[in-house]
Amino acid sequence: MKYKRYDYKKIPDYIQIETNILCNAKCDFCTQNQVTRRPVQMENRVWEKIIDDTRGLGITYRPFLLNEPFTDERMLDICKYIKQDKTAKIEFNTNAELLTPQKTDQLLGIGVEIMRFSIDGYYEDKYNQRRKGLNFKTVVSNTEYFCKQAKNHNVHTDVRMIAFPGTEEEQKLFIKKWESIAEKVTITSLYKYPWEGQKEVIYKPCLKIRSEMFFYVDGRATICCWDTSERAIIGDVKEQSVLNIWNGETLRQYREYLDQGQRDKIILCSRCDAYQNVKFETVE
Repeated sequence: MKYKRYDYKKIPDYIQIETNILCNAKCDFCTQNQVTRRPVQMENRVWEKIIDDTRGLGITYRPFLLNEPFTDERMLDICKYIKQDKTAKIEFNTNAELLTPQKTDQLLGIGVEIMRFSIDGYYEDKYNQRRKGLNFKTVVSNTEYFCKQAKNHNVHTDVRMIAFPGTEEEQKLFIKKWESIAEKVTITSLYKYPWEGQKEVIYKPCLKIRSEMFFYVDGRATICCWDTSERAIIGDVKEQSVLNIWNGETLRQYREYLDQGQRDKIILCSRCDAYQNVKFETVE
């Protein structure tokens, strides 16, 4: 099938920066535990260059990738650096255990725009089975505090739970608890990363490649946040500018393949089933 080619902009809307590769949880369903790339922490000069390369362009920065952002003790300084650009926005996904009230107050003062919380349970015992290594009561308390304070700062809050099999009643209780606290409550699907048992190619385009850019802890860029094993590298910000990577030949070729549904032409995408149910014939 021939699909309509997407009209790519010269500037990405979102940039994710893996400032370290650490997480304070050990969840069975997450591939973070398998990551072995180095260094453990991104050099200051690398994340600074990513931000400097894109100042004044209205970028939404996500200073995390396959890690928990608040394991990085520099995170407040990173956010302050981002916010030197008045057009920049900051978005987080967090498990909330390290997001103390003091840190919340500081982040709100800096001007974070979006905070998403992955809590994944209503019952403490069920939560402990899923989010191993975290303190449920601390997570809930920190999330409640942030959501309450955020209402005075025009910050979007979204509390999320994965729709694990057999949790339909728990999901209802989860929504009931959080809908009066957070701006939004989301029940998400438990997706599989590429190469997690997929056997066949899904001949479909991709939405992820359209407006997002992703940088590993060592400064290399990949086409996708689900590229756990570094199968689709498109450049290195230590040697190129961010926009040269975004508009470069490698990414252009990957876009061409994906726009035509030719996932088989890209090693990473050849075993990815994301967006398999999307009707791209009707997607603009």
